[in-house]
Amino acid sequence: MTRTILTYGLISGLIIIFGIIGTIALNGGAPHDNVWLGYLIMLVALSSILVGVKQHRDQALGGVIRFGPAFLMGLAIALVASLAYVAVWEVYLAATHYQFMDAYAAQVLAAKRAAGVTGPAYAKAVAEMETLRAQYANPLFRLPMTFVEIFPVGLLVALVSAALLRAPGFLPARPPVSAA
Repeated sequence: MTRTILTYGLISGLIIIFGIIGTIALNGGAPHDNVWLGYLIMLVALSSILVGVKQHRDQALGGVIRFGPAFLMGLAIALVASLAYVAVWEVYLAATHYQFMDAYAAQVLAAKRAAGVTGPAYAKAVAEMETLRAQYANPLFRLPMTFVEIFPVGLLVALVSAALLRAPGFLPARPPVSAA
């Protein structure tokens, strides 16, 4: 079970981080401005929770699993995926000399300008971005913030996966093909 958790958690985490970094690279080094794209990448990658729990149910448990054990296994896969995401994101930040937050703040402020925000409202946005930039420089702020970006999605996928996979008829195990 541990091997399955680690395997599917690492696969999921790496797919997510390379998907997110890929969108940043395609956007010329600036953060992608489509939040839904980021969460779609996470959701697709975290579907490995369903696959991992199903594999465990079918191969180790004879095709039957209760909600609690399925949920805990899904949660463990989500935890590994989230920790992998955080670790690789930190490597990416270090490799890019922590320029992400500068690019993010510039993008947010440019969007405010394009929306016609000026005067005190724009000054407030600048102050908020400066505060966020200072907070993001602190790993005690950045690491949990990065973890919280992904873990709730994994929690949701673990809940849905456990609810679906507790029914033995949902994606039933295929009997092995006999050599004739």
